[in-house]
Amino acid sequence: MRIALIHALKHSLAPIEASFARLWPEATLMNLLDDSLSADVARDGRLTPEMTDRFLALGQYAASTGAHAILFTCSAFGPCIDAVARDLSPMPVLKPNQAMIEQAVERGHRIGLLSTFPPTLRSMPPEFPGTIQLVPKLAEGALAALDRGDRAEHDRLVVQASRDLRDCDLIALAQYSMAPAADMVAEATKLPVLTTPDSAVTKLKQLLKAEVRDERP
Repeated sequence: MRIALIHALKHSLAPIEASFARLWPEATLMNLLDDSLSADVARDGRLTPEMTDRFLALGQYAASTGAHAILFTCSAFGPCIDAVARDLSPMPVLKPNQAMIEQAVERGHRIGLLSTFPPTLRSMPPEFPGTIQLVPKLAEGALAALDRGDRAEHDRLVVQASRDLRDCDLIALAQYSMAPAADMVAEATKLPVLTTPDSAVTKLKQLLKAEVRDERP
């Protein structure tokens, strides 16, 4: 199976590749990175029709390479990814947080949503059911630390912010780049912690293996 991974932050590549290596090593991966996407949405403060067009172009290119599915790893672009899913249907096109949200809703009612990228805290909450009590929290300065190459400071700030979510049922880490800090967040809060890469890989593997079974005579 060939999976196209489309990124708006370079920090997302290593965590998602690590999850595939651990959970689905047989999959063939291709990576598309346009880090101007995250810079532009942070600058504009909203998603524009032009941004959707860029996502559609990326999705069409990924499909043209023979990909069996597309996984976006950029959490602030939900409506743009929805447009790609409609354009490429019935190909599986997953939002970065789609599988994690499904798992979180099954496991808790009061969910702490921890992010390092401010636009995510505007775009992602509407993806949760209205019955969920969502507690958003920004780990301020963490992404800037990661951009400087300071993973230790990023993780420290993520853990520090997570302590404000200790009254939740569980914590969902919104960015793929936060996944390496999951164990530290769990230790600091004593709560279950969900990461986007592991949830996404598990869901994709189930979807595509089910398709293969359905196609067999």
